[in-house]
Amino acid sequence: MKLSAPRIRAARTAAALAALVVATACAPQASDNSSSGKDEKSGTLRVWLFQEVGNKPKEKVVDAAAAAFEKAHDGARVKVEYIPVETRAQRIKAAFNDPKSAPDVIEYGNTDTAGYVKDGGLADVSGDFAAWDEAKDTDPTARQSVTVDGKVYGVPYFVGVRALYYRTDVFEELGLTVPKTQAELAATARRIHAAKPDLYGLVVGGAYTYGAMPFIWANGGELAQGKGGSYASAIDSAEARKGIKAYTSLFGDTNCPAAKCAGMGGNDTVTAFASGKAAMAIGGDFSHAAVEAGTVKGKYAVVPLPGVKAGSVAPAFAGGNNLGVLKSTAHRTLAVDLMEELASKKTQSELFDAMGFLPTYTDVREQVADREPFVAPFVKTLASGARFVPASPAWAQIDASLVLPTMFQEIVSGKKDVTKASDDAAKKMNDAFSSAG
Repeated sequence: MKLSAPRIRAARTAAALAALVVATACAPQASDNSSSGKDEKSGTLRVWLFQEVGNKPKEKVVDAAAAAFEKAHDGARVKVEYIPVETRAQRIKAAFNDPKSAPDVIEYGNTDTAGYVKDGGLADVSGDFAAWDEAKDTDPTARQSVTVDGKVYGVPYFVGVRALYYRTDVFEELGLTVPKTQAELAATARRIHAAKPDLYGLVVGGAYTYGAMPFIWANGGELAQGKGGSYASAIDSAEARKGIKAYTSLFGDTNCPAAKCAGMGGNDTVTAFASGKAAMAIGGDFSHAAVEAGTVKGKYAVVPLPGVKAGSVAPAFAGGNNLGVLKSTAHRTLAVDLMEELASKKTQSELFDAMGFLPTYTDVREQVADREPFVAPFVKTLASGARFVPASPAWAQIDASLVLPTMFQEIVSGKKDVTKASDDAAKKMNDAFSSAG
């Protein structure tokens, strides 16, 4: 990253000033976190990052990036605080409403972007992002996760997607081939469970929203349609219902009994696979360490989750985190530079080595895939076209209200059919979209 290049610095500064004017003019009236109007070129910048399980490797990478930033910026210092993910919503909302105690740069979940923009807490860095030389290699889906109504409110930090984990020993014993379509996936799961009743063929969870989404998308369905404040649910469309039916058909005595699987979330399904209780599971690149620590180590492989047609890949949800600058910062230019240092290609590559976080740059992902073969299926999944949730502040409410898990659970329990359950879910989603404004 060429922080000191005069041409890039001049372009970025001009763009930053323009973005600052726009951000200030567009701040919601209900928010107290207006721009400070200052752009100090020295002093201490406060950063809030998420506390990870086994955080020391992350701290080492971040410390190195902070040191590089301080070396390039005389008089600037960086103070990093690691906050619990579980309490991030309260901490960050409080920071938005109390600029004096707020940090300059934050890490945030990529599904939180639209809500934080509505709260008026994040600075519009569209011009800075456009002037940043490394931004051109950002994955399009990751770029989408920092974009609301055409404006950019941060930089992608890392991305995570899910693929199909399967037991190579079980497949060899039963003479099975790796499924190439979702129909083959379901048939293979049932064949395994019939031959080995103590194993789930494909472990699925009624509370595993991000494991279900690829089935909806692969069948041509959408979660919602529209943009900005005009989203409408599409979960009750014929295509979405076809995907819902495909996913919920995996629950039952022939594969994953509803009594055991309806309440499972993503972590539960990965744990079941890692402990040897399932022959297949839909897990993330971030699940690799847990599986390696389980009883199936050395007896599994990973491939992209197949789509409806042979040779296709089911679109996966592109999870991950972003970094953003708070609108209230008194060090705007420095904060943007620090954000970019923390999310640079060099730093993201080091974060992969330290934590296994997938880089958001297509070229850096290819490099880490060459170093670590286990990454290849996830990189292929991303390259095939990952998807994201609606860029609406309503999504946080929909997610927290368990609208989609409730729909899946009502279906697998037999309380409602696919049509009724999806109709009810669509109504709940539309109520949330309407209330979000």
